[in-house]
Amino acid sequence: MNTPEWLKPGLYGAVIGAVLVSVAGFSWGGWVTDRTSNDRSVAMAREHVVTALVPVCLDMARSDPERAAKMAAIRAASTFRQREALMAAGWATVPGTETPNRDIAHACLAALDVNKSPERPENTINEG
Repeated sequence: MNTPEWLKPGLYGAVIGAVLVSVAGFSWGGWVTDRTSNDRSVAMAREHVVTALVPVCLDMARSDPERAAKMAAIRAASTFRQREALMAAGWATVPGTETPNRDIAHACLAALDVNKSPERPENTINEG
């Protein structure tokens, strides 16, 4: 079979060009594989669900008649055990589930701002 002289360099150029475009696309172009895309979408969905459920946790904390005692227990716990203390308080258990959610507990803990001083009745007189 007779092939033209230009065919061999043309094929080499096409293959090398395809490799370079692929490397550039995946490195700097923002291309991702199906699995990476799926992992990112699952993580984003989980973050949005947690963000949406934080108000539920805060409402449960606000309406709990034993709030002061539970907040004291959470504050008394060491920093890395506060999430478990919040989960034990029951505020990270979404209605309809039986077990608390660690991600919701972490986000709720940040929203509660447990490191500030305990609630004290403020002076209601406006002096300003």
